[in-house]
Amino acid sequence: MVIEVSDQNFEEEVLKATLPVLVDFWAPWCGPCRIVSPVVEKLAEKYADKLKCSKLNVDENPTTAAKYSIMSIPTLMFFKNGQVVETVIGAVPESTLQSKIEDLL
Repeated sequence: MVIEVSDQNFEEEVLKATLPVLVDFWAPWCGPCRIVSPVVEKLAEKYADKLKCSKLNVDENPTTAAKYSIMSIPTLMFFKNGQVVETVIGAVPESTLQSKIEDLL
């Protein structure tokens, strides 16, 4: 399951999470974001017990997007112990994200 995160709950849901977290920074008008979204959903199911997957709408949550210097979307950031450990920008194949997840775990 992919959870929606916001400026309000980002710290609680992502930075304080006990599992590694994948955050998909996206917007509804972004074409490549719509390509990545089902891939993130699929990975969320596959790694449900090992990885927390979330989405942050950059239009609705500008504070968090600015804090992480999100310049282009989709940007996928991997957090571990509250720190960014990996960043992937753009619509990439599922295999690319899967290998990043495997490295993280």
